Amino acid sequence: MAQPIRVGLVGFGISATVFHAPFFVTMPEFELVAVLERTKNESQKKYPFVKVVRTIEELVDDPTIDLIVITTPNDTHFPYSKAALLAGKHVVVEKPFTNTTAEAKELVDLAALTGKVLSVYQNRRYVSDFLTIRDLLDKKLLGEVHEFEGHYDRYRAEARPQAWREHALPGSGILFDLGAHLLDQVLYLFGLPQAITADIRQQRPHAKVDDYFDIRLNYGFTKVILHAGMLVREPGPRYMIHGTVGSFIKYGEDPQEARLRAGDLPVGDDWGKEAEDTFGLLHTEIDGKLVKERMPSKAGDYSGYYRHIYNTIRLGAPLKEKPEHGYNTVRMIELAFESHTRQCTIPCSDLLDAPYR
Repeated sequence: MAQPIRVGLVGFGISATVFHAPFFVTMPEFELVAVLERTKNESQKKYPFVKVVRTIEELVDDPTIDLIVITTPNDTHFPYSKAALLAGKHVVVEKPFTNTTAEAKELVDLAALTGKVLSVYQNRRYVSDFLTIRDLLDKKLLGEVHEFEGHYDRYRAEARPQAWREHALPGSGILFDLGAHLLDQVLYLFGLPQAITADIRQQRPHAKVDDYFDIRLNYGFTKVILHAGMLVREPGPRYMIHGTVGSFIKYGEDPQEARLRAGDLPVGDDWGKEAEDTFGLLHTEIDGKLVKERMPSKAGDYSGYYRHIYNTIRLGAPLKEKPEHGYNTVRMIELAFESHTRQCTIPCSDLLDAPYR
């Protein structure tokens, strides 16, 4: 194996401790070297071998670090990514890429100019339900898809005062947070849509930012519905997909996040495997025979994202999660807000034609 990638981690909140650090300490392809914490030393309590730094400048100026991973609030994504690229570092940034497409485009161009890898951490491409759906659509087990509905619903009726995402700040709200996942998945599966219609609301009395959205995307023959809300105590299906010969209905959640939050490390043969009672229902026709049965879910594996990053940086493989993909997600969010404000369907314009496969 080539030399491990030495990582500098920006922030040590939930994103860093749950979605990133566990992979750097279990994957031999990576070495966690330093963590940026403004005032605390929480990372050293868990990982005594890391160096703690206090500023982004100190982190990106470290000549031993290859990759900067940014997990701090959305308003830092642009300046921190820019500083890291200008310092000659590769960069992984949490979703959403940036708060505006102007910022996103500047970073896309800067990555091309510096020749450094810049990628948005789209871990929802590496969950069991999405991997299963991608496989069944690639095999056309439903025929041609005419309706795709995806949900990311929660029940959180009370305010969380310490959560910056619930304050009226750029990049806050449920559309930037959860919508970034759903939009990226749909762009991956179906490409760039023709038009968008969006209804974005503040449903909870205390809400200062959007906590509900319903987005309709027009792909011609295919209609896509994306929905998220914070007042859904009993969730329905997470995905409902209907095609010309069959349907797929999927409940439940990929188990990785819950296990990581509980302190489990992402290792072992059972990692990312769903319980059988959450397998999706496939009702279709195959070779002239009617099929109605539970379809075993593929195992989720967030580490697949970082294996691809390693292969790109060290082995020169094509980048899977391109910065242009991050730009397109931010642009779709902007278009959704525009559609809601104008209360009409609008064309999907100014998207970047970057292959997703």
